Amino acid sequence: MKKLSILIPTYNDECYELVEALCRQAGQLATDYEVIVGDDGSTDQHVLERNRRVNSLPHCRVAERPSNQGRAAIRNFLAREAKYDWLLYIDSDMTVCRDDYVSRYAEAEGDVVYGGLVVRSADRHNLRARYEASRAWQHELERRRAAPYQDFHTANFMVRKEMMELHPFDERFTHYGYEDVLLGKTLQQAGIGINHIDNPLSFEIYETNEAFVCKTEEGLRTLRQFSQELRGYSRLLDFAERHPVVARLVAVWHRLAGKWERRQLCSNAPTLFIFTLYRLGYFLNLKV
Repeated sequence: MKKLSILIPTYNDECYELVEALCRQAGQLATDYEVIVGDDGSTDQHVLERNRRVNSLPHCRVAERPSNQGRAAIRNFLAREAKYDWLLYIDSDMTVCRDDYVSRYAEAEGDVVYGGLVVRSADRHNLRARYEASRAWQHELERRRAAPYQDFHTANFMVRKEMMELHPFDERFTHYGYEDVLLGKTLQQAGIGINHIDNPLSFEIYETNEAFVCKTEEGLRTLRQFSQELRGYSRLLDFAERHPVVARLVAVWHRLAGKWERRQLCSNAPTLFIFTLYRLGYFLNLKV
């Protein structure tokens, strides 16, 4: 059975309960393990204090960075901190939703293994919840296996440590979004297979509508910055290139109605159609 370094990058997110759940499962296995929470310069003192309780759990510790270095850099940092040969990366806003989660990874085959996500949402007023629920089908096992590199996400995956050292996250990605997409492309180009298995974490913690819109805008700026590298790995980018007439119309519409769209999305009754228009229009109006 594999010895696991469970790595949880976080920024202003509480994750003590997540670590507790993982420890309960890992502690029942006949193998060594560690859990490292990598804090990427969090500014919320309440979150920092609550997450420091992780240090009291067996085989667990918090590694705090003095300043925010970005999603790619904190993941590479955690890989260097890990002492075991297998790295299990888990985003701090995920929830463990099955009792055999850790054991299934400890027994899984492959240099890179992705377990998938399930979406749990009942809040029709929350834009992120509605958006994730609308695309839950993309996380289904057969769908992921049909496009193993395009449907790979780093919120829940295991990788051999030496593989991560050979193919680290690209630290040019200092802002939100797409560092996992480029890693998928890198793995494909290197001929490294991804074993997709049925071992999901649950996605059920959602930010406010305004915070999600801001995060979406940041991700779109990242996509624009790295559009050459991400061609063929972004559905939005592919749509814009394949449908230039529609793209021009949406770009003009955004310049006229973008502020109204944004207010609608940040309201208590956001609509996914407006969100689709806003994302595409915002992206198309970014300067290259």
